[in-house]
Amino acid sequence: MKKPSRQIRDEIARLQDQLKQAETREAERIGRIALKAGMGEIEIDEAALQSVFEEIAGRFRKGGSRSAKAAAAVPPGASSDMADQG
Repeated sequence: MKKPSRQIRDEIARLQDQLKQAETREAERIGRIALKAGMGEIEIDEAALQSVFEEIAGRFRKGGSRSAKAAAAVPPGASSDMADQG
């Protein structure tokens, strides 16, 4: 049985609201972590900051928990290449 278009629109609106709420929760979580790390005190261009966040996300996506542990072991300011050598 096909859904009427009104029901589909209502469902889309409900899902968009859920997406907005989820994005807000995620943004607040990342924001709290960034502030704890001292990012609020650093003057940095948003494009540069986004680039660094994308790099970090890529590190954690590549190998699952093993990469996450390795990335977490790299001290701030150090290169992940240095951790691999050590």
